[in-house]
Amino acid sequence: MIKDPDAELDYAVNWSNWLEEGETIVSAVWEIPDSFTRPPGKPDRIEEGRTIIWVSGGEPGMDHGLRVHVVTSAGREEDRTIWLRVRNR
Repeated sequence: MIKDPDAELDYAVNWSNWLEEGETIVSAVWEIPDSFTRPPGKPDRIEEGRTIIWVSGGEPGMDHGLRVHVVTSAGREEDRTIWLRVRNR
């Protein structure tokens, strides 16, 4: 995905196809690059099998990964990374 460094947007990872029937995500911890910030008043969320983060910033011309680590109600753990290409638009 391409992101402008001035954009303040939400990004989600959909875990629905990975979760077993009746299993839910009980925690999600995001790791983001130092050049990104989390806008105040827009907390990370877990809803309907998705983990959601709001970010702004990023270094123009660079590709950055937003990594999320989840733990499920069944005790399973997994990581996913969203890759963003930061470009001035």
